[in-house]
Amino acid sequence: MTTFWIFIALVVLVSLMLIWIPHFRQQKLLRTEEAGVRKQTNLELFNERLATLEKELSEELLDQAEFDALKKELEISLLQDIKQAGDDSLVNNIKPKSILWPSVMSVCVLAISGYFYQQLGAFQNLSDPQQAANPHAGMDTAQMMSQRVQMMEAQVQAEPENSQAWFSLGHAYISANQFDKAIAAFDKVMQLVGKHAELLGPKATAMYYKAGQRMTPEVQAIVDESLGMDPQDASTLLLVGMDSFFTANYQKAISAWQTILDSDNSDVDRAALMEAIETANLRLKAETSSMPNDDVHKSAKATNKSVSIQISISPELAAKVSADDTIFVFARATQGPKIPLAATKVSAKSFPVTVTLDDSTGMGSDMKLSQTSHVEVIAVLSKHGDIKPQPGDIQGKVTSVAVGESATLMLDTQVQ
Repeated sequence: MTTFWIFIALVVLVSLMLIWIPHFRQQKLLRTEEAGVRKQTNLELFNERLATLEKELSEELLDQAEFDALKKELEISLLQDIKQAGDDSLVNNIKPKSILWPSVMSVCVLAISGYFYQQLGAFQNLSDPQQAANPHAGMDTAQMMSQRVQMMEAQVQAEPENSQAWFSLGHAYISANQFDKAIAAFDKVMQLVGKHAELLGPKATAMYYKAGQRMTPEVQAIVDESLGMDPQDASTLLLVGMDSFFTANYQKAISAWQTILDSDNSDVDRAALMEAIETANLRLKAETSSMPNDDVHKSAKATNKSVSIQISISPELAAKVSADDTIFVFARATQGPKIPLAATKVSAKSFPVTVTLDDSTGMGSDMKLSQTSHVEVIAVLSKHGDIKPQPGDIQGKVTSVAVGESATLMLDTQVQ
């Protein structure tokens, strides 16, 4: 913005110079004529030019004929200048202009510039440059994702054979929870370039989310096919690790994520993977408790970026609870991708029980609970030690709770 104002100042300065410089030059010229200096000046210029011609003649830069022609032309020019200088009508007719004229023009330039800038300029945007530079201002996450998907759809319509565009569109569909379209997009890519592990992995991920984050036989078959082609495919191993972590199979999750790190794949967030592995290791070592007592949790609690959930069970189902049962609790954003942001498990030995979800209970992905405003919290009382609801398990959920707040969740639905 500073550069813009400097540019405006330079433009105005040049405009004023174009007004005032001719005025001052005319004043100087008139003073020179009134003093009778013009004639003397013309004679001095004539002598200087003649001396130059004579020097060029002596140095044989001009021959005699050229010298005579130029000298004659110089003499004629001198006569004309002297005649003009002696013309009294020139001095009488040229009157010095008042300073009022350039002053009025200067005021007009400034006034017109201000008027057009006020009417046609983008001064509102300049007064709020952050808003002007942000094309997504006022849009929520879902609207921005929808706009992104529309742009990518337009690109693949314009370039239907662009496999990279279809691949990017498939990932955008996953983020927008349009899993059927994502699967179709990845199938299109495989039609264009053939079947590869790096394409089967994202397709399996879309199918996994479509199935409610369950590793169905169909998803597992694609995962096996992908790893058969490339045992170190990052996209497939990320899915395996996430599902294993989500089902409390921490050792398998660590193995999958460590394989990615060992592959030296430069396209993955290695820091996030190492953090996820560390979290899984802590889960393996930790005793069953309602909340890990580590520095990350303390930090999250201090910044009020956690969700506290008091879990109880309906009286009708209380008799079905056993001390050996495990309660799995996880939170996911109410808007955007339905990816678990945080998860933990507690013993069902006593009710009610309170759990706290924050970044320390994260799933090891780039998305964190502290980065969203509202989450959906789901709890499953498992009698089989598996987070996936099985017949006989009891579940319940809170549809929306603000991050930083607390809520009550009742287990009131028995899975049939």
